[in-house]
Amino acid sequence: MDSCSLIAPAKINLYLEIIGDRSDGFHELVMILQSVELADRIDIQPSNTEEIYIYCDHPQVPADKTNLAYRAAELMCQTFPDVYANYGGVAIKIEKNIPVAAGLAGGSGNAAAVLVGINLIWKLGLTRPELQELAAKLGSDIPFCVSGGTAIATGRGEKLAVLKNLTETWVILAKYDNISVSTPWAYKTYRQQYKDSYIRDPAKVESQLKLY
Repeated sequence: MDSCSLIAPAKINLYLEIIGDRSDGFHELVMILQSVELADRIDIQPSNTEEIYIYCDHPQVPADKTNLAYRAAELMCQTFPDVYANYGGVAIKIEKNIPVAAGLAGGSGNAAAVLVGINLIWKLGLTRPELQELAAKLGSDIPFCVSGGTAIATGRGEKLAVLKNLTETWVILAKYDNISVSTPWAYKTYRQQYKDSYIRDPAKVESQLKLY
């Protein structure tokens, strides 16, 4: 396989609870995550150089190393240097349909698609859990985006348990074009306002998580 095209679905949170802080600086979370039909399209092909290239005509999507899709390709190159030396870099084209900075995991879904796509093009034969382990190095939503469907997520969002898929369910998504919300900013602001309500005792955190 010389190239591939993948659909990268958006994600919505059907439930989100912030339990407390983690030692790594993230939040301890419980979420129910759901893929939806709204999706980006990711085309991946060899770049015929050692470079990684990002192409997207959306003005808010960066075409440099700050793009999660770029970082996903870079991670694959670093993790499998011998295979990278054989195949070279990749050119990634993003057809952006998911609104940017809308909490819909657009960037995370793009990164997940790149991991899956390079796995196919390079014939690595990585399993889903192996891809999700790599995905967790890039971001908390990305392991879910590798698999999609319906799942309950704990930890910082990377620990997943599959739930029965929802069927015949409709959701209306709306976003002002001129309003963008950064996920790190949202969690930081929540911590500043509500950290006094966090569960501090690790044993109580574990007890709370067992309820799910």
